[in-house]
Amino acid sequence: MSTVATNSAHVVHDANQGRWNVLLNGSFKTSDPVKSEAVKKARTALRVAGGGELLIHNLDGTIAGKDTVPPGNDPYPPKG
Repeated sequence: MSTVATNSAHVVHDANQGRWNVLLNGSFKTSDPVKSEAVKKARTALRVAGGGELLIHNLDGTIAGKDTVPPGNDPYPPKG
């Protein structure tokens, strides 16, 4: 039985800073004052990390939406 690691990114509002934070696998990655820009940054971070689930939160912390992000293009794909 093999285990597949799953990446996740959350876009959450930081009321103290007035910014939207991007958390990748539970760790702070980046932030932006504009929610849509933070979502773009989260998608990019997930692609680079090999894909995963994106969770976008509302101001109150509830989940506004979810999406699955595929991995980025591998410049050296395995032959097969």
